[in-house]
Amino acid sequence: MISAPAPALSAPPHPQPQSLSDLFVSFTLLALQGFGGVLAVVQRELVEKKRWMTREEFIEDWAVAQIMPGPNVVNLSLMIGARYFGIQGALAALAGMLTVPLVLVLLLALVYAQFAGHPGVAGALRGMGAVAAGLIAATGLKLFGALKANVLGPRLCIALGLACFVAIALLRWPLAYVLVGLGALACVLAFRKLKP
Repeated sequence: MISAPAPALSAPPHPQPQSLSDLFVSFTLLALQGFGGVLAVVQRELVEKKRWMTREEFIEDWAVAQIMPGPNVVNLSLMIGARYFGIQGALAALAGMLTVPLVLVLLLALVYAQFAGHPGVAGALRGMGAVAAGLIAATGLKLFGALKANVLGPRLCIALGLACFVAIALLRWPLAYVLVGLGALACVLAFRKLKP
C-alpha cells in the first residue's frame, strides 16, 4: 500500500492589517510617535512589532520611498496601504499618517509663535535634534544585518553608503545629484549581479 505524501509545510501567513480602520489607526499612532525622526519608529512598529514587513522588505520599500518626491514615511504609508487594500488602503494609510498630526502641528505652531523667543524653547529644539540624529543612527545599525542578504553584498553596500555620506555631508553636493548618480550606479551593479 502506497501512502500519500505528507503535505508540504508552508510558511506561516504574513501578518497584515485586518481592515482599513486598522490601517488608519496604526498609521495615526505611528505618526504620533515620530517626533524628530520617524525612521526608527516606523522600523520598530512595522518590522518588529506588527511584523507587516521583514527587515529586507522594509529596506527595499524605504529605499523606494526615499527616491520618490515627498516625505519618505508618507510614501511608505501609501505603498503599504496600496499593497494590502489597493487605492482605498493607500488613502486610509495616508489619512492616518496626516490627519491628527496636522491638527497637532497647527496647534503647536500657535503655541510656538507665542514662546519662540524664550531661550528654553531654543534649547529644547536643539536637544530634540540630537535625539533625532541618535534615533536615525541606531536604526541604521539595527538594519545593518539585512545587508547580508542584499544582492550587492555588505562591502559594496557600505562603500556606496560611505560615498553617499561623503558626497552629501562633506562635499555638500545636492541630494538629487547624489541620488541619481549613486542610485544609477547601484542599479547597474545590482542588474549585472542578477543577470544570468
